Amino acid sequence: MSKKRNSRRNSRSRKASRSWFRALLGPLLKLLLVLTVIAAVGLIYLDAQVRDKFEGKRWALPAKVYARPLELYPGQQLSAEDFRLELKGLGYRTVSAASQPGSAQWNAGRVQLVTRGFPFPDGAEPSRRMTLDFGRAGLERIRDESGRSLSLVRMEPILIGGIYPQDNEDRDLIRLEDAPPMLPAALIAVEDRNYYSHHGISLKGISRAMWVNIRAGRFVQGGSTLTQQLIKNFYLTDERTLARKLLEMPMAVLLDLHYSKDEILEAYLNEVYLGQSGARAIHGFGMGSQYYFGRPVAELDLAQVALLAGLVKGPSYYDPRRHPQRALNRRNLVLRLLRDQSQISDEVYELAKAEPLGVVEQRSLQKGAYPAYLDLVKRQLRQEYRDEDLSSEGLRVFTALDPLVQARAERAQNTTLEQLEKRYGKAAEGLEASMVVTDPQTGEILAVIGGRDSRYEGFNRALDALRPIGSLVKPAIYLTALEQGYTLASRLQDEAFKLELPNGDIWAPDNFDHRSHGDVPLHYSLSHSFNQSTARLGLTIGVDKVIDMLERLGVERELKPYPSLLLGAQALSPLEVAGVYQTLAANGFRVPLRAIRAVTDAQGQELSRYPFALRQQVEPGLVHLIQYAMQEVAREGTAQYAYSQLPQNLNIAGKTGTSNDQRDSWFAGFTGNRLAVVWVGRDDNAKLPFTGSGGALRVWTDYMRREHPEPFYATRPENVEYVWIDDATGLLSDQRCEGSRQLPFINGTVPRDSVDCGQMRRGGNPLDWFRGWFQ
Repeated sequence: MSKKRNSRRNSRSRKASRSWFRALLGPLLKLLLVLTVIAAVGLIYLDAQVRDKFEGKRWALPAKVYARPLELYPGQQLSAEDFRLELKGLGYRTVSAASQPGSAQWNAGRVQLVTRGFPFPDGAEPSRRMTLDFGRAGLERIRDESGRSLSLVRMEPILIGGIYPQDNEDRDLIRLEDAPPMLPAALIAVEDRNYYSHHGISLKGISRAMWVNIRAGRFVQGGSTLTQQLIKNFYLTDERTLARKLLEMPMAVLLDLHYSKDEILEAYLNEVYLGQSGARAIHGFGMGSQYYFGRPVAELDLAQVALLAGLVKGPSYYDPRRHPQRALNRRNLVLRLLRDQSQISDEVYELAKAEPLGVVEQRSLQKGAYPAYLDLVKRQLRQEYRDEDLSSEGLRVFTALDPLVQARAERAQNTTLEQLEKRYGKAAEGLEASMVVTDPQTGEILAVIGGRDSRYEGFNRALDALRPIGSLVKPAIYLTALEQGYTLASRLQDEAFKLELPNGDIWAPDNFDHRSHGDVPLHYSLSHSFNQSTARLGLTIGVDKVIDMLERLGVERELKPYPSLLLGAQALSPLEVAGVYQTLAANGFRVPLRAIRAVTDAQGQELSRYPFALRQQVEPGLVHLIQYAMQEVAREGTAQYAYSQLPQNLNIAGKTGTSNDQRDSWFAGFTGNRLAVVWVGRDDNAKLPFTGSGGALRVWTDYMRREHPEPFYATRPENVEYVWIDDATGLLSDQRCEGSRQLPFINGTVPRDSVDCGQMRRGGNPLDWFRGWFQ
């Protein structure tokens, strides 16, 4: 009886279980179906995301900014030392036998090298094997590998910087076939030895990582393949979470499904993070090679390749500049793995292991070495291009920057400032300086120094420091007077006076030597920078006319018609001053200063060209007269120091400037092919222990001594004639008369009266330096 009851109970229990299972099975199947649909939709979405980015525009490519290409020709005034500096900036290797692009073999004054070639906008320059012979006068001969003479060769330009996207990622894309053969091998050996056999993920690696993470109680290892690493860097984040890991794996499988191993590996080579340069993130082996070794990735040797591959695990931890021993151990581990996997022989392993790290000093890299110039380039580019185009379209910007000119200017500035600080002690502490160098014949800006530390990326004094220009304003005043009918021989009164201003203040100009000089010729007043006669002259011709002249010469900011403007109270930047003096050097033709020569897209198609342009602003004959007086500044006036260091046959023209209370030291001057403006002062506006001639002029002179520029030769306009004048009276004289001087005049303005000669001179005229002024 009990058996029957138990049987009935078991039967009811089985029926209840089946009923419960059926009741649960339906929702479970529905839930599974929903999850399957969601997973399918998710995979479809992930698949679309993976393909969309991988097949589209993968990276925001920064614009690359290049210096001028060095053009080589026989007879060029280029020393072997300067050419070494150029090759160093290009990252050439000094070797015992030059056989590969980017290598050079030096033997005294001869260098044999293999150039890299470069795709210029106006045509590609091929890679060449050639020999250059240098002598005392410069480059004497260029021969190709067959011994034939070459008349002109263009070197590739130095990459000086970039314009980066908002994430500050910098990369230089490379193709897999352009990479050194051992780079993929080293990367796979150390990061994912089964790369070519798995399907995006490695179950063995994931299992090993899970065991390590369980033992550690946290995520310490990911077990990631190269494909997973690319997914993480390219699509996801660095965050170590289970959710990110679960998302990473199907995306890696999808990527592996759609694209070949080589395509994925090439993307990895260009995406991987390899270090940090300030705010700039270094991505990809192309940029990593430039950042650590200063040369293209194709030119790296095995030891260098192994170092880069080893950095992938931890660019900060293994940073070869900060942690050289860690980096060395990591590099040698990569080499050992290559040997153990039979990628290299024991002999090759030992040779590579014995190599030094070979990492260049960061400050020796040309990229990032010209922040002030790059700042100027960016400002000029933004007048025509959007920020997003500059930081993402891979534009190539070709500039006029001359690294050799920049190097000479920097050395001159630093050397002179150190000498000034040593000479004046505490009174000269905290000196700052800036400098702009141009070609007066073209208006191209060749060098820009923004401060004492030329690599500082902050405040750019050459562009943004507005400082009173002092006596640099005087050529504009005297040029205005000449336009109003004055001559270089006109007499000016250098006497003290007082002027009551509208607000009741009294303006009383004083000369630097606190003396009045009486009746002086106009040219003498300018060359000796007399304030009293200048102020009187400016008030006579009208401050408004002086302002008009300054604007015609190139000043674009608003100028207030205050009498103090006549003594340089107006504040300008060194770049603005360079624009004014460029017009004076160009015979009254305003030549817009330009840093950019051309812009191309990533494929080399030219987008913009910035041709030479000029506009006549002042009659050339009048400028010829003012150029004479500005030459006199250096020969006999406030800038005589220049000729104590420079050759007497180097015709130069310029003007010293010292602001009120001696807070700013200026000099602006030019030769035949170089114009330079120098400012020296303090950021706190404290008084200086020297004037324009004692500070800025010395920087300018040291630069010109290093530069060896061409002399300035003036072409005399047809409406200008030279006559002999008695310097004491401004009347006509004779070449044989004591105190006579030959001065230029506009036709019709020559004095009609003459002076009685008196005593005849004996010997030559000590003032006829002007004889070498003409060509």
